[in-house]
Amino acid sequence: MPSHHHEKLFLQGAAGKLQALYQPGKAGKPAIVVCHPHPLYGGTMRNKVVYWIARAFEDQGFSVLRFNFRGVEQSEGVWDEGNGESEDVITALDYLHMKHPDSPLWLAGFSFGTYAGLKAAKQDARVERMFAIAPAVNLWSFDFMQGETRPLTVISGTADEIVPFKQVQLWINSMPSHVDFHAIDGAGHFFPQHMNDMTDCLFIK
Repeated sequence: MPSHHHEKLFLQGAAGKLQALYQPGKAGKPAIVVCHPHPLYGGTMRNKVVYWIARAFEDQGFSVLRFNFRGVEQSEGVWDEGNGESEDVITALDYLHMKHPDSPLWLAGFSFGTYAGLKAAKQDARVERMFAIAPAVNLWSFDFMQGETRPLTVISGTADEIVPFKQVQLWINSMPSHVDFHAIDGAGHFFPQHMNDMTDCLFIK
């Protein structure tokens, strides 16, 4: 299992500098950007769920980049309704691809981070695989994902108090059959008693 010594850095984004944490992984292993939840409700790259998502990928030897959206902590800029935040994701993807040009480029998001992240990935053919954890499908339109054919893993708690599980199911049913859907029985939005169950779904067999 790798040690967790994250490099603190700033990425130059469209709205200014973006604060980030980066851990390089093993050569040839995937490189993955992890996107945090809603900035206006306390979401940062240090969110507990985001931390454990990143940790699960780091433990597999992946290169992992977490970052703060514009206007969060030391990141410059202001909230932009998810549009500018998708630009921030592109900035993060550009950095990770530059650092690891020969590694598969992946993307993961939690809650609002799934919206901004998947919206960016939809425009970026470099992204080969995506992970949506507690996707906020009741708060944002994910219609842009229609017709998507790249591998997508979706993880949702059946007792999510913020994103109704039934709405996630409806979204999944509207998607192509390639979606790998994990329903975690009894889990809430932040997986307080089910963090291990959630991260287990992120380990690649």
